Amino acid sequence: MISKKKILKIATILPYKENYSVDKASAASLWVSEFFKDSIHKDKNYIYGNTKSKDYLTKNYKNIILKNLYSKFRSSTNEYVNKLSKDINNKNFDIIEVHNRPIILAKLIKKIQCKYFFYFHNDPLSMKGSKTINERLLILKQVEKIIFVSEWTRNRFFINLDKKLIAKTEVVYPSVKKQKEKPKKKFITFVGKLNYSKGYDLYEKAITKILNEFPDWKAFSVGDEERRDIYINHKNHKELGFLKHKFTLDLLNKSEIAIVPSRWEEPFGRTAMEASSRGCATIISDRGGLKETTDYAVILKKLDFKILYKEIKKLIINTKFRKQIQKSSKNNIKHLISENTKLIDQIRSSCVPSFGLTIIKNKLKIVNLYNQGQKLNHRLFNISLGKKFTNGFIRNGHDVLEISDRDYIKHNKSFNVIPNKYNFQKYLKETFKNYNPDLLFFGHTKNIDIPTIHEIKSSNKNLIISQWNEDPVMPSLDYSKQNIQNINLYSSIVDHNFISTDPSVLKENKNFHFFFVPVDRNIECYDVFNLKPKKDLFYAMSHGVNRAVLKKGIEDDRIIFLDKLVKKISGIKYDFYGFSNKQPIWGNDFFNALINSKMGLNLSRGKPTKYYSSNRIASIMGNGLLTFVDEKVHFNDFFNKDEIIFYKNITDLSEKIIFYSKNDNLRKQIAAKGKRKYFKLFNESKIAKYMIDISLGKNSSLII
Repeated sequence: MISKKKILKIATILPYKENYSVDKASAASLWVSEFFKDSIHKDKNYIYGNTKSKDYLTKNYKNIILKNLYSKFRSSTNEYVNKLSKDINNKNFDIIEVHNRPIILAKLIKKIQCKYFFYFHNDPLSMKGSKTINERLLILKQVEKIIFVSEWTRNRFFINLDKKLIAKTEVVYPSVKKQKEKPKKKFITFVGKLNYSKGYDLYEKAITKILNEFPDWKAFSVGDEERRDIYINHKNHKELGFLKHKFTLDLLNKSEIAIVPSRWEEPFGRTAMEASSRGCATIISDRGGLKETTDYAVILKKLDFKILYKEIKKLIINTKFRKQIQKSSKNNIKHLISENTKLIDQIRSSCVPSFGLTIIKNKLKIVNLYNQGQKLNHRLFNISLGKKFTNGFIRNGHDVLEISDRDYIKHNKSFNVIPNKYNFQKYLKETFKNYNPDLLFFGHTKNIDIPTIHEIKSSNKNLIISQWNEDPVMPSLDYSKQNIQNINLYSSIVDHNFISTDPSVLKENKNFHFFFVPVDRNIECYDVFNLKPKKDLFYAMSHGVNRAVLKKGIEDDRIIFLDKLVKKISGIKYDFYGFSNKQPIWGNDFFNALINSKMGLNLSRGKPTKYYSSNRIASIMGNGLLTFVDEKVHFNDFFNKDEIIFYKNITDLSEKIIFYSKNDNLRKQIAAKGKRKYFKLFNESKIAKYMIDISLGKNSSLII
């Protein structure tokens, strides 16, 4: 995590028709006000809108008075944007956050240069300025982040768009606070517009029948509707009109049952969340984002008043069932303000550097610390990611100072026997004083003492520190558990962590970022699809790159898999290393063997895990071999079926190996396209730029 959080200056722009008063606040205003109150940025967060009432939800509200609000001949939007621009311009905001009006976003971007966030509270396809594909692509291009109030709204945004662009987006749900237990009454409550879209007609028919059958129960309707044609006439029903939010919540606290039978595709469904969090047995439809509000609701199978009636009756009659839902709802609140306030603040901080770099013309001084393998006589040169990162940094115009920690310690032993980490700490401190780098970038080390990091950070407060790790991050894999411990040694004190597995596999993955193993034109320099290899299939494994030979008595799942595979591919000329007493292969010998095979198997240790591959993938695809990979690794997020071969299981793999061994022209075409795509997306310069951008707090993606 970033060691020192910067308090950001933020301008929050509400729609000009969004009421920000205590009496009339609606969904977007409530969202803004609730996340404002506990934000670390609240003292510098200014909220802009147009509200008649002076009883604002929070402090720091700036009311923009509009003269053209009801004019048929002048644009209220243009007046609002012009007045906003005059107030906001030259105030040096770190972020401008625009809520729910793509048109206002587009106009502000033309007037004010700043980092922009955009928040969708409604269906993007229903809003002017985000209905078309080009409009949505433009928003993605122009903003740092797009925040959605539900996965449903995000999915709507990405209809007919490439899902790989999702990296620029987040979901931050409307949220609530935990509530104290309060006594319930036999109340059934509906909150929302009293119209057909909200299912009020279903409620009217069902509740009338319920109140006739259960006269000791009472029902309430909270809300209004200008064009009413649905009314409930029953002595045990009371229509309360539009209530202050506080009073609505008080009623839900008392209610046993809440009804949200929307026909409308709810972008989220705030009422369902609030009712559930207050211990109501809540009945919802399955429209829009309603199912994302709680995991403990009764979901209507069909929008029919008879079904609604039966579900209400079931909750009334079956007290045990009702109480169970109420207890589960209250004890397992899905979206808490405390948690999501931290989330939104973290998203903000990640997009704005908390440091001021002394960079001239965007040129960085970088210390790249990794194992150069001098003690191994450089037999790992072709798979060294540290070397590729250095090449990428230099090709992006930066200066790089390389440090090989393991080699330094080996060559500076006390009494020529004992490794001397103390001398290495001293060496690091003096090097940092002399070089004064902007970025410390290190991987696979445990040789930097934590006090050393604190000392070099204190002497250079602008220093950014990022670590990378290419080994598997799989909690279920014994080998990986030690690797996770190694990463965690520094993960909380560095600014960013880069791993070759999708960070979603980790429970705690804040400031973790995925990177794809890069190819380098100076290393992956062969085009096997233009050669005449004698072998069909290549595979190489080891028991760790620091060991030249296999460990005796060690056998992992890969060996079992290969044993089964070779029995299914009789007639195939396979060339496997690290298997069947054939030792691993390194350096130039590795290349000579690799380019003598038409195809390569990308099989990593452990269960197939999202995005993880050993650096073997770069060697195989980058040198033009047709590559086979398990579909469960999800490389289809990056490559198409005519660029790499995905297999479902060992039988599918064996059949495809045999097929492509007999179809040379097709094999060559796919291998060539795969190599071109790999170099286009994940060459050393692009990966290095991506890592630098992330390290500097810029929004970046492997794909965009």
